[in-house]
Amino acid sequence: MAMEFNEKLYALSAKIKQQQDAIVTEEATKNAFVMPFIHNVLGYDVFDPTEVTPEFICDVGTKKGEKIDYAIHKDNEIQILIECKKIGEPLNVNHASQLFRYFHVTNARISILTNGQIYKFFTDLDAPNKMDEKPFLEIDLLDIDDNLVPELVKLTKVSFDLESIINAAGELKYVSQIKKILHAQLNNPEDDFVKFFASRVYEGMLTQKVRESFSNLTQKAASQYINDQVNERLKSAITGVNPVRTAVETETKEAEPEQLRDENDVITTQEEIEGYHIVRAITRTVIDAQRITHRDTKSYFGGVD
Repeated sequence: MAMEFNEKLYALSAKIKQQQDAIVTEEATKNAFVMPFIHNVLGYDVFDPTEVTPEFICDVGTKKGEKIDYAIHKDNEIQILIECKKIGEPLNVNHASQLFRYFHVTNARISILTNGQIYKFFTDLDAPNKMDEKPFLEIDLLDIDDNLVPELVKLTKVSFDLESIINAAGELKYVSQIKKILHAQLNNPEDDFVKFFASRVYEGMLTQKVRESFSNLTQKAASQYINDQVNERLKSAITGVNPVRTAVETETKEAEPEQLRDENDVITTQEEIEGYHIVRAITRTVIDAQRITHRDTKSYFGGVD
């Protein structure tokens, strides 16, 4: 199931990469990219109006005859609303005005704003029955974050689990925002960020010249730290030894690593998955990441290009 889902997801990713330059309208975007995402990836029948309703109409107050691009039904209720824009068009809250209105008057707890490449997923964490202004999940099909794929699986027809989605949404939303802040600070640290570290290692006065110097030092330290972590995790995946295990932990019996067993009785361990992600992160600098996947057998766990 997981392998099949990944194959469909990356097949669509490859299609977008190949065809995006030929798509010039919103309608073409829906036909070429969004409908395959709903049908092939999420598994809903786009040709069955009891599952997927295109041009869904729901009058809201004085707004009559407005349409949402797609409404997805599950268990005889509308569960997901989708608003589409043209491929390449930036996505922001201003593009989601209809989603905000429809979210309030339907039973849907999930709404999606997409341009066929980027998918932003919203729910109502901040106020009940009112769509949040910030997404809890964002996936770029041309730069897929494998850590987020399991969350996308929860939205598929065969695995739809609204409670699990909502429970995870809060953590996903804030972790995503924190990661963006960290990324920005590590690449272009603000003065307060630099001052935080400089004040803990430098005993002199933090003049402007010192702050400028520590701005470069902070970036260099962050880069080296990340590289060190990648190298340690790679060693761990290769040798099976956890380099950050403490003395206390080694004296206690460790829990068995998380394992996944498929229908062929092939066991995929957490260490194998971590090793795959590390190798993929390293090799994507020279190989298109969409070409890199994995295949597990009883005798070995290998990469597939």
